[in-house]
Parts: sequence; structure tokens; C-alpha cells
Amino acid sequence: MTFGEKLREARKTAGMTQEQLANMLSVSRQAITKWESDKGIPDVENLKILSKTLGVSIDYLLDENGSLDISVVREPINLEDYANLDATHRRFARKKDKYFDEAVRARFPQAEIHYLLHKQIMTKKEKGVETALWLTTPFANTVEVLQSFQNSDKHFYLVTEGEKQFLVLMTDEFMEIRQLARPIENMATGKKFEIGSFRFTYSVEI
Repeated sequence: MTFGEKLREARKTAGMTQEQLANMLSVSRQAITKWESDKGIPDVENLKILSKTLGVSIDYLLDENGSLDISVVREPINLEDYANLDATHRRFARKKDKYFDEAVRARFPQAEIHYLLHKQIMTKKEKGVETALWLTTPFANTVEVLQSFQNSDKHFYLVTEGEKQFLVLMTDEFMEIRQLARPIENMATGKKFEIGSFRFTYSVEI
């Protein structure tokens, strides 16, 4: 059984609807639908909540052999250490973008690395606020714009190193490396996928 099939079975066994489970996780019902159809992957925190809520282990949900290895590592960085490295990549809207790319490349020198465009997924509550603002004020897309500003300092990368994949988050102060329990497969430029509260778009290789 796939992760999605196990999740759907566990939810039904617990007597919960997709809407009820979504409310407990503060995500949209569409997120649950995508997880159950294997079109998206919850992040580690949501996996923990799913495990406790549905009474099944994370190992059961994600790995039929019970050999799950999920890890999250946060390492401090100094971007100026990468200021003098030669840029060989194609994605530089700002000078600082080069530093982010070079820092990830230095950490994973032999890996295949792709930059990810990202957009935060609004919760059901945030969508309600957005709708109310749209109906009562001239400020459309207010919540989405605020989220965009809040996440403007975040840079995401999908790193494939051998049989392992990592979602890497870069900021001015640290590099967060999250090993994915299930690999993102059949990726092509422009294809979208979801992990946790973010929707990602596969972009250029660095």
C-alpha cells in the first residue's frame, strides 16, 4: 500500500472525514485529498500529528519495511563565506542569491540540486479572512501578499544525493536540511508538489 492508501484507510478506521482531519491539522481539505492520492507529502510535524490522531506509527504510514529515517538538521551559516566563489548557475535576481546557491552546493558538492519556487498554502481560517476582505474592502489578496513578504527571505532547494532526497531551506542565518521520507519522483521544470504548508514549483538546476 502507498502512503496515501494507508492514510485514507487509517482516517476511515478512525471514523473521521477529510474535513475533520484537516481542521485538526489546520490545513485545507484539499491538502488531505492530495496526501491520500499521493500527490503531496505532509511535513514531519504534521506526520507526528497524523500518527497520534489516527493511532498508527509514522513507520507504518511511510515505509512498508519499517526502515524510516527522517532527520532535520539546522546549521548556522555566514553568507559572506561564499561571496568570492565563482557563480556557474542561471538564477540571480539579486547578488545574494549567488551566496545561497553556493552555500548549498558547498554542503552537497556531488548532489543534483534544483532551486524551488515556493508559495505558502493558506489555511481554512486564512482563506476565510481573505474572502471577508475581498467582500468588504478594496484590498484583494491581502493575506497572500502578507505571506509573500513573510517568506521573501526563504530560499528552498530539492537536493538528490544518491537514493536520498533533502528539502533544504536557506535564510540569512541558517541552513535547514530536512530528509524526505518519500522521494519526489518524475520531476520536470514547472511541475508542482506540496510538502507541509508550502506548494513548490520545480525550477532550474544549480
